[in-house]
Amino acid sequence: MRHPWQRLLLLRSHLRSSPHVLSHSQVISQSNLHSFSHFHTHTLHPKLPTLPPTFDFSPNPRLPISRSLSSEPEVESKDPDHSVVAEIFSRPRDEADVRKDLELNSVEFGHDYVLSVLKSVESSPDVARRFFDWVLLYEGKGLSSKSYNQMLCVLGVNGNVEEFWEMVDVMKKKKGYGVSRWVYNRVLEKFEKDGLGSDAEKLRGIFALGSVGGSARRVSKIVRNEVWSDDTEKQLQGSGVAFCADLVKMVIEELRAEPTKALIFFRWVEEAGLFKHDQETYNAVARVLARKECQDRFWKVVDDMRSNGYELESETYDKGFTGFLKKRPLIEDAVGLYEIAMAGTSKPSSELCTYLLKKIVVGKELDMGLFSRVVRIYTESGNALTNSMLDAVHKSLISVDRSGVCNKVIKVMVEGGLVVSGSLLSKIAFKLGTAGKEDEANDFINIVLEVGTDPSYKAWSSLIEGCCLGGHLEKASDCFQKMLQREGVASVASGCFEFVVDTYCKKGKATDACKFLSDWVSKRQLKPWQTTYKLLISKLLSQGEFRDALHILGLMKNDGYPPFIDPFIKHVSKYGTGDDAIAFLKTMASKEFPSTIVFLRVFEAYFKAGRRSEAQDFLSTCPGYIRNHADVLNLFCPDKSGEGAAPNVVAA
Repeated sequence: MRHPWQRLLLLRSHLRSSPHVLSHSQVISQSNLHSFSHFHTHTLHPKLPTLPPTFDFSPNPRLPISRSLSSEPEVESKDPDHSVVAEIFSRPRDEADVRKDLELNSVEFGHDYVLSVLKSVESSPDVARRFFDWVLLYEGKGLSSKSYNQMLCVLGVNGNVEEFWEMVDVMKKKKGYGVSRWVYNRVLEKFEKDGLGSDAEKLRGIFALGSVGGSARRVSKIVRNEVWSDDTEKQLQGSGVAFCADLVKMVIEELRAEPTKALIFFRWVEEAGLFKHDQETYNAVARVLARKECQDRFWKVVDDMRSNGYELESETYDKGFTGFLKKRPLIEDAVGLYEIAMAGTSKPSSELCTYLLKKIVVGKELDMGLFSRVVRIYTESGNALTNSMLDAVHKSLISVDRSGVCNKVIKVMVEGGLVVSGSLLSKIAFKLGTAGKEDEANDFINIVLEVGTDPSYKAWSSLIEGCCLGGHLEKASDCFQKMLQREGVASVASGCFEFVVDTYCKKGKATDACKFLSDWVSKRQLKPWQTTYKLLISKLLSQGEFRDALHILGLMKNDGYPPFIDPFIKHVSKYGTGDDAIAFLKTMASKEFPSTIVFLRVFEAYFKAGRRSEAQDFLSTCPGYIRNHADVLNLFCPDKSGEGAAPNVVAA
């Protein structure tokens, strides 16, 4: 159970609000506060004195507590009996009261005195904890390794296991202190007596590692400070060091800035019969050599390691990939390392496979052999390629303007078992179309079709849409033709057809669109949407292409759609002759002429446009039942009866 403690927070609050009230000797050292905040927040007992929100730090140079800790004996100091200090810290008390009692008893916190007090209260962990915390918080210098070990012993022999490990962690990571042998012996005995087997084993490992660390530093210093020679070997053999796996690993890691010396030491220690290398030491030296300038030596070590039956550890191949793929990548070495790693028990993630594939396709030269090799390694290990991997690789290809080789890459992945989804297929087809890669896009769809994937009209539409948006109209037309040749004519193709027609129109090529539509409707039995007809008719008329628009109107009528007459009436009334009007009416009618109301609309449009003479020309070409129709006569002669006006109108 972790023990909450708020005193440090209160102290920090006071320091921020009232820094001017502290004398120099009373300022808490930053190192003590740092250590304190990481260890004692969890280890202090809830029965510690409850301190007020602010502290009374009255500067008093005569106050003995303000003196710094020292490893030197205090001159003319008279240490009070340990029982006095034990009594002061025997129960939770206010900070001011503790300070007062310490002053009254002339307590001076010298280094030796702190140790002796901790020893005297060893059987009273609460008292020891309060005393230790007080010294840590209020003294000017950090506690020594001996003081920490003394407190560690108090915790260990009294069964405060969780606090014991927390302090070990602080000592190791924050202070750089190790566990002393005498503490190790006493606490280990306690752990074994209490049946704490796992804690005992953990303590053995930590103590052994601490001892090995010092030896490793001595050995690495010998190797680092001299050119390797017979004298170096004599010094190492005479050092009295017991060479074990942990020590060899530590020495190699200490020498990582000098990989050549690390390798020499690695080879020598086994050749000298001092140690037989294992998987850990092989991996340690491989990690040091995992850099471009050492690639040959790296592979020699890896080969030796594998021939001895050892495997690459995940940390090693991670280090290797980092070393081989940064700056100017050694892709082949990285792929070789990947193959070895995938053959081991600790396999790299699928993300690494994707990363390698991306690195290959953006390399200075695309090596499809390496690309295929990575795919094979990945799939033969029981993994399945995914659409997200293909998407990532395709984006990398586009980033280096290599969409032209997209199909080579995709074919390898499809042959490796990838089933391309419809959405990804459409996405890639669209990008190929936008880039004007019609042939590549067609090949891409063919590749997918070969393995039984149905690309659907959506993918074709995406390809054609991409061609259109990229301004590649002829390619869009060709793709549309290939789509219908492969998939057959279907209603769903009409939407794609309209997109092509619309693009032609937006590019000011309505006449080409007319030919495109006419060809497909007349010869290939395609039925465009009604909106496609309307779109093209409006565009043709706006460009003055009256005869082409009439042709499209005829096709529209033949497909069974209602005639689209409004734009024709508007165009004829403004720009057309009487013959144009008659041609329009004959084209739109299912019989020879449409109903009288359509004639009336044309006449009204002429009058509205101020073109009365053109209206009379149109009237003269109309059939007799129109010329003599009462509503028509009223338009031309509104003040006369129809009976008397007709001859004059006809004469006109």
